[in-house]
Amino acid sequence: MNSENILLFSFALIVIAFLYSSVGHGGASGYLALMTIFAFPVAVMKPSALLLNLFVSSISFFFYYRMNYFKPKLFYPFAIASVPAAFIGGFVTLDNTIYKIILGIVLVFAALRLFGIFNFKEKEAVEIKLPFALAIGFAIGLLSGMLGIGGGIILSPILLFLGWASVKESAAVSSLFIFVNSFAGMLGFFLGGKTIPTESFYLVPIAVVGGVLGGFYGSGKFSNQTLKFVLGTVILMASIKLIFP
Repeated sequence: MNSENILLFSFALIVIAFLYSSVGHGGASGYLALMTIFAFPVAVMKPSALLLNLFVSSISFFFYYRMNYFKPKLFYPFAIASVPAAFIGGFVTLDNTIYKIILGIVLVFAALRLFGIFNFKEKEAVEIKLPFALAIGFAIGLLSGMLGIGGGIILSPILLFLGWASVKESAAVSSLFIFVNSFAGMLGFFLGGKTIPTESFYLVPIAVVGGVLGGFYGSGKFSNQTLKFVLGTVILMASIKLIFP
């Protein structure tokens, strides 16, 4: 990668980390889309996304927790099932073609969320149904471990749609949910005999800058629809590239 592409990639990485952290996400779907556009090898994409997720989601959680938006009773039912499932998913190495197709479909969903299609309005709070929450957590965890994402991009709209959390509460829960899933997926990745490429660690400080800024502004009163639309367009383009190479 030449110097111009490095600068462009770094800037895009900061923007992605900023936007995702601002809504309580780690940004894996955005990082994977970005790495797809810059033709990163699949072997580098999954561990890099998990690693960046760990840092950015923990930063985002810190800011939302500090503002008292975290509700443990919303977190545990999903995490109990998702963590072991993400661990199992981390062991799984999908065929490159299958991986790209599944990831492409997930990225379409992520892009539509950024466009506001799945941004459900808050509903009056209702009680969580434990069996349903466990099933959702397991399914999201397994998919997260296999793809190298944290699953917050899927969990957040579910929490809002079912009336189980407010927007800020879902962001707080999702950020910790992403962290534990990413950690479990990374552990499964390691125990499967794989290692994190050295270049993945070079991306961490870049993403942390965006994560800190996003978590700080997002836990307050922040919304930037223009940037979200641009990011959604980029992710949609990456998903098309994955599904139709």
